[in-house]
Parts: sequence; C-alpha cells; structure tokens
Amino acid sequence: MIYCYETSDGEIIELNFPVGTAPKSVMVGKQRVFRSFSAEHKSVPPTTGWPITCFASGVNAAQAPELREHYRKHGVNVEVTSDGDPVYKNAQQRRKALKCRNMVDRSSYV
Repeated sequence: MIYCYETSDGEIIELNFPVGTAPKSVMVGKQRVFRSFSAEHKSVPPTTGWPITCFASGVNAAQAPELREHYRKHGVNVEVTSDGDPVYKNAQQRRKALKCRNMVDRSSYV
C-alpha cells in the first residue's frame, strides 16, 4: 500500500509498505521524513477553506446523475462533479447533504 511522508520543506514522498506496517518516520537519503496522514486522505478539507470536493461521500461516476437527482428530490442544492463527488459550499450545506443520505461525519465537529 502507498503511504505519504513529508519532508522538512513540505514535499510529499510516496513510499510502499505492506498494509499496517508503515512506520511514523523513515530515513530518505540523509533526511528523516514523517508520515503525512492528511496527504493520504483525500477527504480532508483543504486548508484554503470552502468549497470542498468530498471524495469520501462521492459515488461511482456512473451514479453521478442518480446522486444529483437524489439531492434535487430532497431539496438540497449540491453540485456533483462528473466523477460523482459532491462539492459543498459550506458546512451547513454539507451537513444537510450528508443527512439526506443518512450519513454522518463524526470527525467534522461542525
């Protein structure tokens, strides 16, 4: 499995380890790099803020029209990319969209 590590100057390096065996830090050349969990998880909102494209609550690209229709039927105005990923404009819209799909983000704290 591919794991991401960050250098002291912010460069992301991808390294391959068996599942569950990736160390928290490794030596790359003469530099110690540390695992970057935020680089590994696409669903982490960008530091630039809203809007965000949420891969975690997305669907297969073939199901994008179905997801758009589901949001429309429930009165939720959310853009869905051609890849099937919702684009949330703010936290309130995100909560409403997740709720209409019976989903909860327990880590969002919003």
